Amino acid sequence: MPLTDAQRAEIAAHAKDSSPTRRPTVPALEAMLYEAQPVLDHGFLRVVDYMGDDSAIVQAARVSYGRGTRKVSEDAGLIRYLMRHRHSSPFEMCEIKFHVKLPIFIARQWIRHRMASVNEYSARYSILDSEFYLPAPEHMAAQSEVNRQGRGDVLDPQAAAEVLDILRSDAMRTYSNYEKMLDTEEGPGLARELARINLTVNTYTQWYWKIDLHNFMHFLALRLDPHAQYEIRAYAEVMLQVLHAWVPQAATAFEEYRRGAVTFSASMMKVVRRMLAGETVEREGTGLSKREWDEMMATLKG
Repeated sequence: MPLTDAQRAEIAAHAKDSSPTRRPTVPALEAMLYEAQPVLDHGFLRVVDYMGDDSAIVQAARVSYGRGTRKVSEDAGLIRYLMRHRHSSPFEMCEIKFHVKLPIFIARQWIRHRMASVNEYSARYSILDSEFYLPAPEHMAAQSEVNRQGRGDVLDPQAAAEVLDILRSDAMRTYSNYEKMLDTEEGPGLARELARINLTVNTYTQWYWKIDLHNFMHFLALRLDPHAQYEIRAYAEVMLQVLHAWVPQAATAFEEYRRGAVTFSASMMKVVRRMLAGETVEREGTGLSKREWDEMMATLKG
């Protein structure tokens, strides 16, 4: 189970507590607060705390003294303008904190997003649970022939079953050895900081992850991309729902100007202008590599 009964009871008790506040709150996100959203086979993601809302972005941009009296449509227009022109600092005024349970190999990808505060479960201090990520058969794929860090065709059922058996047996064997090394009665009682080094990277870890809205949207723009690894994309999909609940106006602008937008180089724009003028343009002489040309044409064709 993603959460133990004790953890569920602790979260439920926390969720019942409420405190009066004069700061802005977001009812849609308040309803999601503390609730663990399942991800993958044993993982989860839950919102622990947040600061700010759509109005906080507008307030920071205008450097106003209060929440203001302008129409919602005017605020939305300003947020869209800020997003469109990459004015990032007003978005940095909002922050959100997550509790995430995830496989170690995904945590090592995730930690590359350095503009966040992270506190991870310490395997030097505590003992890791015997929970491991095992991909579903439909996500078991061979190495891509065109993308060195991606997947290609899905494995046939027999091959997928064989790989899953290997992953499962390796994880269980290394965890069993982990327990033996930690054993102080019949084993050596090895220090936890050393015993952990033999564990497989599909073992689950947990952390608290706090980030401002600007960098959160940058994380989502990268990790929602179809080229991102499925396992981290699964977390990003849940986080996108959180974004829409928390700052719906900013989320709409993000979908329009970041997630759904494309960027062309100066050379690509010259080609596009020539095409719009009715000219038939060939790649030779444009200064674009074959890969750049193919990417541009794929984007133009949708």
